[in-house]
Amino acid sequence: MGNPIASPSLDMDDSGLIEGFARVVAIEGGRPWLEPEQTKSCGSCASAGLCSVGKDAVTARALAARRFPLPAGLGLRVGERVVVGVRDDTVLKGALTAYGIPLAGIMAGGIVGQEWGGSDALAALGAVAGLAAGLMLSRMVAAYLSARGALTPHFLRRAGEPPASASCH
Repeated sequence: MGNPIASPSLDMDDSGLIEGFARVVAIEGGRPWLEPEQTKSCGSCASAGLCSVGKDAVTARALAARRFPLPAGLGLRVGERVVVGVRDDTVLKGALTAYGIPLAGIMAGGIVGQEWGGSDALAALGAVAGLAAGLMLSRMVAAYLSARGALTPHFLRRAGEPPASASCH
């Protein structure tokens, strides 16, 4: 199996993918840069309070921060709408990396500090040390997953114009 970032599409059927729409916003060095597309009903789904895409004042900045490149050679043009996909386990991997590892570090550090020192102050110091270690480990795991292309959206196909009743995904 080759480098997933270099391949134009994933080597799996569509049943194991979470799909989304994106729009090509720039071509730099032959590589298209995409932004996730905001749907018409964004801001009205159940997770609107947690999602920065639905907030008008921050929308442009939030979308710019989410820009991602695709491999060169796909023949995409600025303004073109495409369907991208990530494996269905990508969200779980990302959440465990970003939240699970640091949380486990805090808990382990706190327990070790409490058991070795026998005081709340050492438990708190251990929790802080555990958080620092967990954040470093989380950063290394994220770099590893990113280098393998496990967290990167992949080009699936070109898309037409959005339907009138688009919904949050």
